[in-house]
Amino acid sequence: MKKTSQQNRQVWYMLLWFGGITILTVIDQLTKHLAVKYMKGTSGIILIPNVLEFQYVENRGMAFGLLQGRQILFLILCVAFCAGILYLYARIPKNSYYAPLSVIGGILFSGALGNFIDRAFYGYVTDFIYFSLIDFPVFNIADIYVVCGGILLAVLVIFRYKDEDFYFINHKG
Repeated sequence: MKKTSQQNRQVWYMLLWFGGITILTVIDQLTKHLAVKYMKGTSGIILIPNVLEFQYVENRGMAFGLLQGRQILFLILCVAFCAGILYLYARIPKNSYYAPLSVIGGILFSGALGNFIDRAFYGYVTDFIYFSLIDFPVFNIADIYVVCGGILLAVLVIFRYKDEDFYFINHKG
């Protein structure tokens, strides 16, 4: 009986994780679709003058426009990154102590997947959020997932988890 209950919890945990990834990825793709539909070919939309704008940009590079035109490299790196997250997800204990790591892994996966979809289907990533106040490079929702997920992961690794908490990465069985 206990094994069935644990298996049911594992299934629900997996459905929730992949469901969350699906929802986040759909939000990213929907916002990019809206950016293409309403901003492509325009000068953009000013939300807060001299602070925040929507501007349509086709980014053929990576963060901050680096390595322009290396789409195959980015696709390979994204597949490797997502495979690594899936490997860790399969190995991480499914309990409340490790739930924050699982959630962050899903957020990171969503961001990588959202930009992967753009690169694979269009050959570029659609960016549209621009902080003109600090002249920050134009970015998108998937980028927010990756940056925020990365920051949260660093905070958890530094302040919550200890080295021995990551036994599951190399543990056999």
